[in-house]
Amino acid sequence: MSAPPTVPKDAPEAYRTFFDTYPDVARAYQDLGKSLRAAGPLSEREVGLVKLAIAIGARMEGAAHSHTRRGLAAGIDKKALEQVAILAASTVGFPNMMAAFRWVRDVIEDH
Repeated sequence: MSAPPTVPKDAPEAYRTFFDTYPDVARAYQDLGKSLRAAGPLSEREVGLVKLAIAIGARMEGAAHSHTRRGLAAGIDKKALEQVAILAASTVGFPNMMAAFRWVRDVIEDH
């Protein structure tokens, strides 16, 4: 039997419940993420910024919170994380950028 999947200590309750209830699926999901990160030359820092940008572009608040938390844990500068949010203005519009900026700031302020 393989090791249980790793659940971040600051993960939302729904995430924890899913991982506890479906550990095999959770482990496969984590393994997919590892394979995707290893598939190219991007550094962990670059991957973190890209993942945050994707979450913002898709307007996924929970994912933006998650990738901001992960970015901070990986040592990415708060201003770099904020810049990812503000860069979205010309693509997703000012109101959506402001929402994304708030999502990033929510996590930074709680950090």
